[in-house]
Amino acid sequence: MEGMSVENMHKIVVAVDESEESMHALSWCLSNLISHNSTATLVLLYVKPPPAMYSSFDVAVQMFSTDVITAVEKYGTDLVNSVMQRAETVYRNFNKRVNVERVIGSGEAKDVICNTVEKLKPDTLVMGSHGYGFLRKALLGSVSEHCAKRVKCPVVIVKHPHDK
Repeated sequence: MEGMSVENMHKIVVAVDESEESMHALSWCLSNLISHNSTATLVLLYVKPPPAMYSSFDVAVQMFSTDVITAVEKYGTDLVNSVMQRAETVYRNFNKRVNVERVIGSGEAKDVICNTVEKLKPDTLVMGSHGYGFLRKALLGSVSEHCAKRVKCPVVIVKHPHDK
């Protein structure tokens, strides 16, 4: 890229999902991390939940017809498209030069996010905070905290304005 210095090029991964918190994190990222005179690559990372696992002895497996499985897969695809369309609406409201890439992963969010960041080697990872309380965090864990401890790049965890 002629005439463009390396310092002005940034790669930022933003983890997005169905939540308002992730869209707020994307908006915050565009407002605070990307300047008007830089060219940034924004990687929108969506992680589909892992497929349900059944043992060979589970009767529920036999009850799933191909129609049900097809409907579940279509729902997953529709959900991905919906999240990406919402994200597109957010970043189109900003008059900045941003190259947008979409990455779709499947599995446990914390593992997929960390592995994707390791592979892409971005300058920054941006995530929204769901603001769960102590008990829920203790039982389920926090994806953002896990990623902040594991990835090598800086991690920005954006709190939603309604979080206290």
